[in-house]
Amino acid sequence: MAIIGKSVCVYCGSRDGASPAFAKAAEETGQMLAANGWRLVYGAGDVGLMGKVANAVQKAGGATFGVIPTHLMDWEVGKRDLDSFVITETMHERKKVMFMNADAIVVLPGGAGSLDEFFEALTWRQLGLHAKPIILLNIDGFWDPLLGLLHHVVDHGFAGDNILSFTTSAPDVETLAQMLRKAL
Repeated sequence: MAIIGKSVCVYCGSRDGASPAFAKAAEETGQMLAANGWRLVYGAGDVGLMGKVANAVQKAGGATFGVIPTHLMDWEVGKRDLDSFVITETMHERKKVMFMNADAIVVLPGGAGSLDEFFEALTWRQLGLHAKPIILLNIDGFWDPLLGLLHHVVDHGFAGDNILSFTTSAPDVETLAQMLRKAL
């Protein structure tokens, strides 16, 4: 049985998004993970940014671990050629399996699902349930409104300043790689 090194969970869109920069960053993220010997843990889809990250990891010879609920097999085109492919019954199980099999969390541009995954990881960190790094890949300032919202929540007394230190952002994949090397 092969020994698995560090794993990075990537949350991202099942769509490509409006900017070509998002797809480019997804592909570069996959290449970077493989180049560093880090296993990709993700939602097992073969569409949108998810598919781009996974295909780039595979093309570069990296390891993949995908988790998908049964009801998304068709919608997200479950990618069965992964090193590990787990099918769950629910979204909650999917998120738990992904999180438990990762040493760090990276959030690329995405929609409601990516935000849900981010906020769950952030909440668990706030509650002291983990100390995994959570990094937003802030391509073209995509996550600036989210970062502003976190400051807004603190400014209005709904969280302590410490919540701001539980997540960091990287403007590009090179900076993301540097941050992960320090954290892992």
